Amino acid sequence: MSPSLVINVLWLLPLVAALVAWRLPSVRAILGVILAVVVVLVPCAVWLVALSLRLGRVTAASQWLLVDALSGFHLLVMLVVFGLSAIFAWSYFGAEVAHGHFSLRQARRFGALWLGAQGAMTAVLISNNLAMQWVGIEATTLLTAFLISTHTTSASLEATWKYLMICSVGVAFAFVGTLLVATAAMHAHTGSHNALLWTELLAAPERLDPLLIKAGFVFLLVGYGTKAGLAPMHSWLPDAHSQAPAPVSALFSGFLLNAALYCLMRYLPVVEGAPTLTGFAPGLLVFFGVVSVIVAAAFILFQTDAKRLLAYCSVEHLGIVALGLGLGGVGTFAALFHTLNHSVAKSLAFFAAGRLGQTYGTHDMNKLTRTLHHSPVWGTGLFVSLLALVGAAPFALFMSELQVVMAASHRHAYWTLGLFLAGAAVVFVGMLRRAIAMAWGGAAAATPRPGFALLDLGLVLLCVAALVTLGLFIPPGLNETLVAAARIAGGGR
Repeated sequence: MSPSLVINVLWLLPLVAALVAWRLPSVRAILGVILAVVVVLVPCAVWLVALSLRLGRVTAASQWLLVDALSGFHLLVMLVVFGLSAIFAWSYFGAEVAHGHFSLRQARRFGALWLGAQGAMTAVLISNNLAMQWVGIEATTLLTAFLISTHTTSASLEATWKYLMICSVGVAFAFVGTLLVATAAMHAHTGSHNALLWTELLAAPERLDPLLIKAGFVFLLVGYGTKAGLAPMHSWLPDAHSQAPAPVSALFSGFLLNAALYCLMRYLPVVEGAPTLTGFAPGLLVFFGVVSVIVAAAFILFQTDAKRLLAYCSVEHLGIVALGLGLGGVGTFAALFHTLNHSVAKSLAFFAAGRLGQTYGTHDMNKLTRTLHHSPVWGTGLFVSLLALVGAAPFALFMSELQVVMAASHRHAYWTLGLFLAGAAVVFVGMLRRAIAMAWGGAAAATPRPGFALLDLGLVLLCVAALVTLGLFIPPGLNETLVAAARIAGGGR
Protein backbone atom coordinates (compact mmCIF):
# COMPACT_ATOMS: atom_id res chain seq x y z
CA MET A 1 0.00 0.00 0.00
CA SER A 2 1.29 3.44 -0.93
CA PRO A 3 2.01 5.70 2.08
CA SER A 4 1.02 8.69 -0.04
CA LEU A 5 -2.41 7.18 -0.69
CA VAL A 6 -2.96 6.38 2.99
CA ILE A 7 -2.01 9.91 4.06
CA ASN A 8 -4.54 11.38 1.64
CA VAL A 9 -7.22 8.96 2.84
CA LEU A 10 -6.75 10.27 6.40
CA TRP A 11 -8.17 13.70 5.60
CA LEU A 12 -10.24 13.04 2.47
CA LEU A 13 -12.34 10.15 3.82
CA PRO A 14 -13.98 12.25 6.59
CA LEU A 15 -14.78 15.00 4.08
CA VAL A 16 -16.42 12.54 1.67
CA ALA A 17 -18.30 10.94 4.57
CA ALA A 18 -19.54 14.40 5.61
CA LEU A 19 -21.24 14.77 2.23
CA VAL A 20 -22.73 11.29 2.54
CA ALA A 21 -24.01 11.97 6.07
CA TRP A 22 -25.93 14.99 4.79
CA ARG A 23 -28.21 12.70 2.74
CA LEU A 24 -28.56 9.61 4.93
CA PRO A 25 -32.14 8.58 5.80
CA SER A 26 -31.84 7.89 9.55
CA VAL A 27 -30.09 9.03 12.71
CA ARG A 28 -28.71 5.53 13.27
CA ALA A 29 -27.15 5.48 9.79
CA ILE A 30 -25.48 8.86 10.37
CA LEU A 31 -24.01 7.78 13.71
CA GLY A 32 -22.92 4.52 12.08
CA VAL A 33 -20.97 6.38 9.36
CA ILE A 34 -19.26 8.54 12.00
CA LEU A 35 -18.09 5.41 13.82
CA ALA A 36 -17.18 3.56 10.62
CA VAL A 37 -14.83 6.37 9.52
CA VAL A 38 -12.84 6.04 12.75
CA VAL A 39 -12.73 2.25 12.44
CA VAL A 40 -11.25 2.56 8.94
CA LEU A 41 -8.75 5.29 9.83
CA VAL A 42 -7.29 3.81 13.03
CA PRO A 43 -5.31 0.99 11.34
CA CYS A 44 -4.20 3.45 8.63
CA ALA A 45 -2.86 5.85 11.27
CA VAL A 46 -1.16 3.10 13.27
CA TRP A 47 0.57 1.82 10.13
CA LEU A 48 1.75 5.31 9.16
CA VAL A 49 3.07 6.03 12.66
CA ALA A 50 5.00 2.75 12.69
CA LEU A 51 6.39 3.56 9.25
CA SER A 52 7.39 7.08 10.29
CA LEU A 53 9.22 5.73 13.34
CA ARG A 54 11.23 3.47 11.07
CA LEU A 55 11.90 6.01 8.30
CA GLY A 56 11.89 9.26 10.29
CA ARG A 57 9.02 10.78 8.30
CA VAL A 58 6.52 9.94 5.56
CA THR A 59 5.48 12.59 3.02
CA ALA A 60 2.93 12.98 0.24
CA ALA A 61 1.61 15.59 -2.20
CA SER A 62 5.05 16.93 -3.13
CA GLN A 63 5.99 17.01 0.58
CA TRP A 64 3.04 19.24 1.51
CA LEU A 65 1.68 16.43 3.70
CA LEU A 66 3.81 14.93 6.46
CA VAL A 67 3.49 12.22 9.09
CA ASP A 68 6.31 12.02 11.63
CA ALA A 69 6.32 10.97 15.27
CA LEU A 70 4.86 14.29 16.49
CA SER A 71 2.03 14.51 13.99
CA GLY A 72 1.45 10.76 14.18
CA PHE A 73 1.11 10.80 17.96
CA HIS A 74 -1.46 13.62 17.81
CA LEU A 75 -3.26 11.82 15.01
CA LEU A 76 -3.65 8.74 17.21
CA VAL A 77 -4.89 10.86 20.14
CA MET A 78 -7.40 12.52 17.84
CA LEU A 79 -8.73 9.19 16.62
CA VAL A 80 -9.00 7.94 20.21
CA VAL A 81 -11.17 10.94 21.10
CA PHE A 82 -13.27 10.70 17.93
CA GLY A 83 -13.67 6.96 18.40
CA LEU A 84 -14.76 7.17 22.04
CA SER A 85 -17.10 10.07 21.25
CA ALA A 86 -18.61 8.24 18.28
CA ILE A 87 -19.39 5.24 20.50
CA PHE A 88 -20.85 7.48 23.19
CA ALA A 89 -22.99 9.33 20.63
CA TRP A 90 -25.04 6.13 20.12
CA SER A 91 -26.04 6.19 23.78
CA TYR A 92 -26.38 9.96 24.18
CA PHE A 93 -28.35 10.74 21.04
CA GLY A 94 -30.27 7.48 21.29
CA ALA A 95 -31.79 8.78 24.53
CA GLU A 96 -32.58 12.12 22.86
CA VAL A 97 -34.21 10.48 19.84
CA ALA A 98 -36.39 8.44 22.21
CA HIS A 99 -37.66 11.67 23.77
CA GLY A 100 -38.03 13.51 20.47
CA HIS A 101 -35.15 15.93 21.13
CA PHE A 102 -32.94 14.99 18.17
CA SER A 103 -34.47 15.09 14.70
CA LEU A 104 -33.13 13.71 11.42
CA ARG A 105 -32.43 17.26 10.23
CA GLN A 106 -30.35 17.94 13.34
CA ALA A 107 -28.56 14.61 12.93
CA ARG A 108 -27.66 15.35 9.31
CA ARG A 109 -26.23 18.74 10.24
CA PHE A 110 -24.40 17.23 13.20
CA GLY A 111 -22.90 14.41 11.11
CA ALA A 112 -21.74 16.70 8.30
CA LEU A 113 -20.14 19.22 10.68
CA TRP A 114 -18.60 16.50 12.88
CA LEU A 115 -16.97 14.68 9.97
CA GLY A 116 -15.95 17.96 8.32
CA ALA A 117 -14.25 19.01 11.56
CA GLN A 118 -12.45 15.65 11.71
CA GLY A 119 -11.13 16.17 8.19
CA ALA A 120 -10.00 19.72 9.00
CA MET A 121 -8.24 18.65 12.21
CA THR A 122 -6.49 15.86 10.35
CA ALA A 123 -5.31 18.37 7.74
CA VAL A 124 -3.85 20.51 10.53
CA LEU A 125 -1.89 17.57 11.90
CA ILE A 126 -0.49 16.22 8.64
CA SER A 127 0.28 19.55 6.99
CA ASN A 128 3.95 20.21 6.25
CA ASN A 129 3.13 23.80 5.27
CA LEU A 130 2.67 26.48 7.93
CA ALA A 131 0.13 28.40 5.82
CA MET A 132 -1.93 25.28 5.13
CA GLN A 133 -1.86 24.52 8.85
CA TRP A 134 -3.36 27.94 9.59
CA VAL A 135 -6.09 27.34 6.99
CA GLY A 136 -6.92 24.06 8.72
CA ILE A 137 -7.26 25.75 12.10
CA GLU A 138 -9.56 28.39 10.61
CA ALA A 139 -11.67 25.63 9.07
CA THR A 140 -12.01 23.87 12.42
CA THR A 141 -13.29 27.13 13.93
CA LEU A 142 -16.01 27.50 11.33
CA LEU A 143 -17.04 23.84 11.36
CA THR A 144 -17.08 23.26 15.10
CA ALA A 145 -18.83 26.53 16.00
CA PHE A 146 -22.24 25.33 14.91
CA LEU A 147 -21.85 22.00 16.68
CA ILE A 148 -22.22 24.02 19.91
CA SER A 149 -25.77 25.00 18.92
CA THR A 150 -26.87 21.53 17.82
CA HIS A 151 -29.77 22.16 20.18
CA THR A 152 -30.78 25.71 19.36
CA THR A 153 -31.38 27.78 22.48
CA SER A 154 -30.58 31.38 23.35
CA ALA A 155 -27.70 30.21 25.56
CA SER A 156 -26.22 27.89 22.91
CA LEU A 157 -26.48 30.58 20.22
CA GLU A 158 -24.74 33.07 22.51
CA ALA A 159 -21.98 30.53 23.19
CA THR A 160 -21.64 29.86 19.44
CA TRP A 161 -21.20 33.51 18.54
CA LYS A 162 -18.86 34.09 21.47
CA TYR A 163 -16.73 31.20 20.29
CA LEU A 164 -16.76 32.47 16.70
CA MET A 165 -15.88 36.05 17.61
CA ILE A 166 -13.12 35.36 20.14
CA CYS A 167 -11.50 32.48 18.25
CA SER A 168 -11.69 34.39 14.96
CA VAL A 169 -9.76 37.25 16.57
CA GLY A 170 -7.29 34.69 17.90
CA VAL A 171 -6.91 33.06 14.50
CA ALA A 172 -6.36 36.53 13.00
CA PHE A 173 -3.46 37.03 15.42
CA ALA A 174 -2.13 33.63 14.35
CA PHE A 175 -2.41 34.75 10.71
CA VAL A 176 -0.22 37.77 11.40
CA GLY A 177 2.29 35.53 13.16
CA THR A 178 2.24 33.11 10.23
CA LEU A 179 2.91 35.98 7.80
CA LEU A 180 5.88 37.17 9.86
CA VAL A 181 7.43 33.70 10.00
CA ALA A 182 6.67 33.18 6.31
CA THR A 183 8.45 36.45 5.49
CA ALA A 184 11.51 35.31 7.43
CA ALA A 185 11.39 31.94 5.67
CA MET A 186 11.09 33.44 2.18
CA HIS A 187 14.02 35.77 2.79
CA ALA A 188 16.16 32.96 4.20
CA HIS A 189 15.39 30.60 1.32
CA THR A 190 15.49 33.23 -1.44
CA GLY A 191 11.84 32.92 -2.38
CA SER A 192 11.76 29.14 -2.85
CA HIS A 193 8.24 27.69 -3.21
CA ASN A 194 9.19 25.15 -0.52
CA ALA A 195 10.23 27.82 2.00
CA LEU A 196 7.04 27.43 4.04
CA LEU A 197 7.51 23.71 4.64
CA TRP A 198 8.32 22.68 8.20
CA THR A 199 11.02 20.35 6.92
CA GLU A 200 12.74 23.31 5.22
CA LEU A 201 12.42 25.59 8.24
CA LEU A 202 13.89 22.99 10.56
CA ALA A 203 16.77 22.28 8.19
CA ALA A 204 18.37 25.69 8.73
CA PRO A 205 16.60 27.78 11.45
CA GLU A 206 19.79 29.78 12.06
CA ARG A 207 19.22 31.54 8.71
CA LEU A 208 15.92 33.06 9.87
CA ASP A 209 15.65 36.72 10.89
CA PRO A 210 15.40 36.61 14.72
CA LEU A 211 13.35 39.82 14.95
CA LEU A 212 10.67 38.54 12.58
CA ILE A 213 10.62 35.13 14.25
CA LYS A 214 10.36 36.68 17.73
CA ALA A 215 7.48 38.96 16.77
CA GLY A 216 5.83 36.16 14.84
CA PHE A 217 5.89 33.74 17.76
CA VAL A 218 4.29 36.31 20.08
CA PHE A 219 1.37 36.68 17.66
CA LEU A 220 1.18 32.92 17.19
CA LEU A 221 1.16 32.25 20.92
CA VAL A 222 -1.70 34.69 21.50
CA GLY A 223 -3.58 33.43 18.44
CA TYR A 224 -3.25 29.68 18.83
CA GLY A 225 -3.26 30.10 22.62
CA THR A 226 -6.75 31.59 22.33
CA LYS A 227 -7.94 28.53 20.41
CA ALA A 228 -6.18 26.25 22.92
CA GLY A 229 -7.94 27.93 25.86
CA LEU A 230 -4.82 29.21 27.62
CA ALA A 231 -5.55 31.92 30.19
CA PRO A 232 -6.25 34.78 29.93
CA MET A 233 -7.51 34.10 26.36
CA HIS A 234 -9.88 31.36 27.53
CA SER A 235 -13.15 33.28 28.00
CA TRP A 236 -15.00 31.49 25.17
CA LEU A 237 -14.30 28.05 26.56
CA PRO A 238 -16.64 27.70 29.59
CA ASP A 239 -19.70 28.80 27.60
CA ALA A 240 -18.92 26.58 24.61
CA HIS A 241 -18.25 23.50 26.74
CA SER A 242 -21.32 23.96 28.89
CA GLN A 243 -23.80 24.55 26.05
CA ALA A 244 -22.60 21.95 23.52
CA PRO A 245 -23.94 18.37 23.54
CA ALA A 246 -21.73 16.07 25.61
CA PRO A 247 -20.03 14.35 22.61
CA VAL A 248 -19.11 17.80 21.24
CA SER A 249 -17.83 18.96 24.63
CA ALA A 250 -15.63 15.85 24.76
CA LEU A 251 -14.32 16.60 21.27
CA PHE A 252 -13.57 20.23 22.14
CA SER A 253 -11.76 19.45 25.36
CA GLY A 254 -10.31 16.11 24.31
CA PHE A 255 -8.74 17.24 21.06
CA LEU A 256 -9.71 20.62 19.55
CA LEU A 257 -7.63 22.42 22.18
CA ASN A 258 -4.74 20.00 21.54
CA ALA A 259 -4.80 20.79 17.82
CA ALA A 260 -4.13 24.47 18.50
CA LEU A 261 -1.33 23.69 20.93
CA TYR A 262 0.13 21.26 18.38
CA CYS A 263 0.64 24.21 16.03
CA LEU A 264 2.78 25.92 18.67
CA MET A 265 4.77 22.72 19.13
CA ARG A 266 5.72 22.89 15.47
CA TYR A 267 7.04 26.43 15.85
CA LEU A 268 8.95 25.78 19.08
CA PRO A 269 12.09 24.15 17.58
CA VAL A 270 12.12 26.75 14.79
CA VAL A 271 12.17 29.63 17.27
CA GLU A 272 14.72 27.87 19.49
CA GLY A 273 17.00 27.41 16.51
CA ALA A 274 16.85 31.05 15.39
CA PRO A 275 19.87 33.22 16.33
CA THR A 276 19.80 34.79 19.84
CA LEU A 277 16.31 33.38 20.63
CA THR A 278 17.25 30.38 22.78
CA GLY A 279 14.92 30.26 25.76
CA PHE A 280 12.50 32.91 24.42
CA ALA A 281 9.61 30.66 23.35
CA PRO A 282 9.94 28.23 26.31
CA GLY A 283 9.85 31.17 28.72
CA LEU A 284 6.57 32.42 27.26
CA LEU A 285 5.06 28.93 27.39
CA VAL A 286 6.05 28.55 31.05
CA PHE A 287 4.46 31.92 31.86
CA PHE A 288 1.14 31.19 30.13
CA GLY A 289 1.14 27.64 31.50
CA VAL A 290 1.46 28.83 35.11
CA VAL A 291 -1.12 31.61 34.57
CA SER A 292 -3.57 29.06 33.15
CA VAL A 293 -3.18 26.76 36.15
CA ILE A 294 -3.64 29.60 38.65
CA VAL A 295 -6.63 31.16 36.84
CA ALA A 296 -8.34 27.79 36.44
CA ALA A 297 -7.83 27.01 40.13
CA ALA A 298 -9.45 30.30 41.13
CA PHE A 299 -12.53 29.76 38.95
CA ILE A 300 -12.96 26.06 39.73
CA LEU A 301 -13.67 26.86 43.38
CA PHE A 302 -16.84 28.78 42.52
CA GLN A 303 -18.44 26.64 39.81
CA THR A 304 -21.86 25.08 40.28
CA ASP A 305 -22.36 23.71 36.76
CA ALA A 306 -20.60 20.36 36.16
CA LYS A 307 -19.71 21.07 32.53
CA ARG A 308 -18.36 24.54 33.32
CA LEU A 309 -16.25 22.96 36.07
CA LEU A 310 -14.82 20.58 33.48
CA ALA A 311 -14.22 23.49 31.10
CA TYR A 312 -12.03 25.30 33.63
CA CYS A 313 -10.33 21.97 34.30
CA SER A 314 -9.39 22.00 30.59
CA VAL A 315 -7.78 25.41 31.05
CA GLU A 316 -5.71 23.96 33.88
CA HIS A 317 -4.58 20.89 31.99
CA LEU A 318 -3.71 22.71 28.76
CA GLY A 319 -1.69 25.00 31.02
CA ILE A 320 0.14 21.95 32.36
CA VAL A 321 0.91 20.85 28.79
CA ALA A 322 2.23 24.34 27.94
CA LEU A 323 4.29 24.33 31.14
CA GLY A 324 5.86 20.97 30.29
CA LEU A 325 6.72 22.16 26.79
CA GLY A 326 8.32 25.29 28.19
CA LEU A 327 10.43 23.38 30.69
CA GLY A 328 11.80 21.06 28.01
CA GLY A 329 13.66 17.79 28.52
CA VAL A 330 11.50 15.32 30.40
CA GLY A 331 8.92 18.11 30.53
CA THR A 332 8.33 17.78 26.77
CA PHE A 333 7.77 14.04 27.15
CA ALA A 334 5.44 14.76 30.09
CA ALA A 335 3.51 17.35 28.07
CA LEU A 336 2.82 14.88 25.26
CA PHE A 337 1.96 12.07 27.69
CA HIS A 338 -0.35 14.46 29.55
CA THR A 339 -2.05 15.33 26.27
CA LEU A 340 -3.12 11.71 25.84
CA ASN A 341 -4.06 11.19 29.49
CA HIS A 342 -6.12 14.37 29.67
CA SER A 343 -7.94 13.52 26.43
CA VAL A 344 -9.09 10.14 27.76
CA ALA A 345 -10.00 11.39 31.25
CA LYS A 346 -11.83 14.48 30.02
CA SER A 347 -13.76 12.51 27.40
CA LEU A 348 -15.00 10.15 30.11
CA ALA A 349 -15.86 13.09 32.38
CA PHE A 350 -17.96 14.83 29.72
CA PHE A 351 -19.65 11.55 28.76
CA ALA A 352 -20.65 10.98 32.38
CA ALA A 353 -21.74 14.59 32.95
CA GLY A 354 -23.82 14.49 29.76
CA ARG A 355 -25.64 11.27 30.57
CA LEU A 356 -26.22 12.28 34.18
CA GLY A 357 -27.52 15.61 32.91
CA GLN A 358 -30.06 13.72 30.81
CA THR A 359 -31.07 11.62 33.82
CA TYR A 360 -31.35 14.50 36.30
CA GLY A 361 -32.47 17.15 33.81
CA THR A 362 -29.70 19.51 34.96
CA HIS A 363 -25.93 19.95 35.22
CA ASP A 364 -26.22 21.84 38.50
CA MET A 365 -23.84 20.06 40.86
CA ASN A 366 -26.02 21.00 43.85
CA LYS A 367 -28.73 18.79 42.32
CA LEU A 368 -26.48 16.07 40.89
CA THR A 369 -26.46 14.15 44.17
CA ARG A 370 -26.12 10.45 45.00
CA THR A 371 -25.07 9.73 41.44
CA LEU A 372 -23.60 6.35 42.40
CA HIS A 373 -27.06 5.30 43.60
CA HIS A 374 -29.16 6.73 40.78
CA SER A 375 -26.78 5.80 37.93
CA PRO A 376 -24.07 3.37 39.07
CA VAL A 377 -22.34 3.23 35.68
CA TRP A 378 -22.14 6.94 34.88
CA GLY A 379 -21.90 7.94 38.54
CA THR A 380 -18.80 5.77 38.78
CA GLY A 381 -17.52 7.17 35.48
CA LEU A 382 -17.83 10.75 36.70
CA PHE A 383 -16.26 10.07 40.08
CA VAL A 384 -13.30 8.13 38.67
CA SER A 385 -12.68 10.66 35.90
CA LEU A 386 -12.63 13.51 38.42
CA LEU A 387 -10.18 11.55 40.58
CA ALA A 388 -7.95 11.13 37.53
CA LEU A 389 -8.23 14.80 36.55
CA VAL A 390 -7.14 16.05 39.98
CA GLY A 391 -4.01 13.94 39.68
CA ALA A 392 -4.79 11.14 42.11
CA ALA A 393 -2.65 8.00 41.99
CA PRO A 394 -2.50 5.52 40.33
CA PHE A 395 -4.14 7.20 37.34
CA ALA A 396 -2.09 8.27 34.33
CA LEU A 397 -2.41 12.02 34.94
CA PHE A 398 -0.62 11.60 38.26
CA MET A 399 2.40 10.21 36.41
CA SER A 400 2.51 12.94 33.75
CA GLU A 401 2.08 15.69 36.35
CA LEU A 402 4.85 14.09 38.44
CA GLN A 403 7.09 14.24 35.37
CA VAL A 404 6.35 17.97 35.02
CA VAL A 405 7.40 18.41 38.66
CA MET A 406 10.61 16.51 37.91
CA ALA A 407 11.29 18.74 34.87
CA ALA A 408 10.85 21.90 36.96
CA SER A 409 13.19 20.50 39.63
CA HIS A 410 15.84 19.63 37.04
CA ARG A 411 15.64 23.20 35.71
CA HIS A 412 15.82 24.60 39.25
CA ALA A 413 12.62 26.52 38.41
CA TYR A 414 11.47 26.57 42.02
CA TRP A 415 9.16 29.58 41.77
CA THR A 416 7.45 27.97 38.77
CA LEU A 417 7.22 24.69 40.65
CA GLY A 418 5.76 26.36 43.73
CA LEU A 419 3.07 28.21 41.77
CA PHE A 420 2.18 25.07 39.83
CA LEU A 421 1.86 22.97 42.99
CA ALA A 422 -0.19 25.67 44.71
CA GLY A 423 -2.63 25.84 41.80
CA ALA A 424 -2.80 22.05 41.52
CA ALA A 425 -3.50 21.78 45.28
CA VAL A 426 -6.42 24.22 45.02
CA VAL A 427 -7.83 22.29 42.05
CA PHE A 428 -7.39 19.01 43.94
CA VAL A 429 -9.35 20.22 46.96
CA GLY A 430 -12.03 22.07 44.97
CA MET A 431 -12.80 19.28 42.52
CA LEU A 432 -12.50 16.45 45.03
CA ARG A 433 -15.00 18.19 47.27
CA ARG A 434 -17.46 18.36 44.38
CA ALA A 435 -16.77 14.77 43.32
CA ILE A 436 -17.55 13.39 46.79
CA ALA A 437 -20.68 15.53 47.12
CA MET A 438 -22.06 14.36 43.78
CA ALA A 439 -21.24 10.71 44.42
CA TRP A 440 -22.63 10.36 47.95
CA GLY A 441 -23.98 13.67 49.21
CA GLY A 442 -27.50 15.06 49.35
CA ALA A 443 -30.88 13.58 50.09
CA ALA A 444 -32.44 10.78 48.05
CA ALA A 445 -34.20 12.58 45.21
CA ALA A 446 -37.03 11.17 43.15
CA THR A 447 -34.77 10.73 40.14
CA PRO A 448 -35.56 7.98 37.62
CA ARG A 449 -32.92 5.28 37.57
CA PRO A 450 -31.80 4.67 33.94
CA GLY A 451 -31.76 1.20 32.52
CA PHE A 452 -28.57 -0.83 32.37
CA ALA A 453 -26.72 -0.53 29.05
CA LEU A 454 -23.78 -2.74 28.10
CA LEU A 455 -22.50 -0.04 25.74
CA ASP A 456 -22.33 2.48 28.59
CA LEU A 457 -20.62 0.01 30.91
CA GLY A 458 -18.10 -1.02 28.25
CA LEU A 459 -17.21 2.61 27.47
CA VAL A 460 -16.65 3.47 31.14
CA LEU A 461 -14.58 0.34 31.76
CA LEU A 462 -12.48 0.98 28.65
CA CYS A 463 -11.62 4.55 29.70
CA VAL A 464 -10.93 3.62 33.33
CA ALA A 465 -8.76 0.69 32.29
CA ALA A 466 -6.74 2.95 29.98
CA LEU A 467 -6.21 5.57 32.72
CA VAL A 468 -5.09 2.97 35.27
CA THR A 469 -2.90 1.02 32.85
CA LEU A 470 -1.09 4.13 31.59
CA GLY A 471 -0.55 5.18 35.18
CA LEU A 472 1.31 1.94 35.87
CA PHE A 473 2.86 1.01 32.54
CA ILE A 474 3.56 2.69 29.19
CA PRO A 475 3.48 0.15 26.33
CA PRO A 476 6.80 0.01 24.43
CA GLY A 477 5.28 1.19 21.15
CA LEU A 478 3.66 4.20 22.80
CA ASN A 479 6.84 5.01 24.73
CA GLU A 480 8.89 4.91 21.51
CA THR A 481 6.40 7.24 19.82
CA LEU A 482 6.41 9.65 22.77
CA VAL A 483 10.21 9.76 22.89
CA ALA A 484 10.47 10.43 19.16
CA ALA A 485 7.71 13.06 19.26
CA ALA A 486 9.30 14.78 22.26
CA ARG A 487 12.62 14.90 20.38
CA ILE A 488 10.93 16.74 17.49
CA ALA A 489 8.94 19.17 19.69
CA GLY A 490 11.89 19.79 21.98
CA GLY A 491 14.25 20.67 19.16
CA GLY A 492 17.12 18.97 20.95
CA ARG A 493 16.41 20.55 24.36
